[in-house]
Amino acid sequence: MFAAGAGPGSGAPRKDTVDRAAAVLFADAAERAGVRRFVQISAMGASGPIDAAVVGDVFAAYLHAKAAAEEDLRSRDLDWTILRPGGLTDDPATGLVHLADDVPRGDVPRDDVAAVTQALLSDDLAFGRTVELTSGNTPIAEAVSRL
Repeated sequence: MFAAGAGPGSGAPRKDTVDRAAAVLFADAAERAGVRRFVQISAMGASGPIDAAVVGDVFAAYLHAKAAAEEDLRSRDLDWTILRPGGLTDDPATGLVHLADDVPRGDVPRDDVAAVTQALLSDDLAFGRTVELTSGNTPIAEAVSRL
């Protein structure tokens, strides 16, 4: 699983170094080690048009880096899933999510992202899928099984 991110306060060059380049290196390592299952944490907004005038230069660089990492992963012969969570919060986990190919923008506790990631790693229903995640009303196990 690749879940690293350059984090707040880092500039555009660091976004590329971590959010794109490190993801590519990690996928390379998985292939070399013979690890088939790969879940990559990305970000909502990485697929659409990215307007730096609207989101700012640094956030645009972040989304471009995530999009490039996704593109790289899709080209690999791995059992991959790309998970795009909404805005991350430090709120307590609820265990209730909205998980689908396309969900409305929203927030999600980091602990719920971790629980969904764990469920995706132990499931084979989402291979070759890019899914989005926010807080919702569906228990995590049920949400993953619906994929």
